[in-house]
Amino acid sequence: MSTRTEHHQKIFSLHWGDGVIEEEAQFSTRYHMPTVQLLKFTGGQAAGSRAIRFCHYDARGRFQRSPLIIDQKDLNALAHALKKTPKLRKLLAALA
Repeated sequence: MSTRTEHHQKIFSLHWGDGVIEEEAQFSTRYHMPTVQLLKFTGGQAAGSRAIRFCHYDARGRFQRSPLIIDQKDLNALAHALKKTPKLRKLLAALA
């Protein structure tokens, strides 16, 4: 199982705004690539705000529009990937 954190700039577009993926924690499993993203809105109604997106990519790297499911045994890999995303990690700390 590999772990990676994306640093190149990706963009997104939603109905209420668009922007850049400021930080991304991602790791690979046998079935998919669970991903947690810090979205920074630069346009639309949400401009100036941030949000967290829980998503996943298929084994070929294509974004999937289905629920993110993370196996319990993969939580350590997610925690390791989040170590490389300080802003995202700080926001997620508010959950626990």
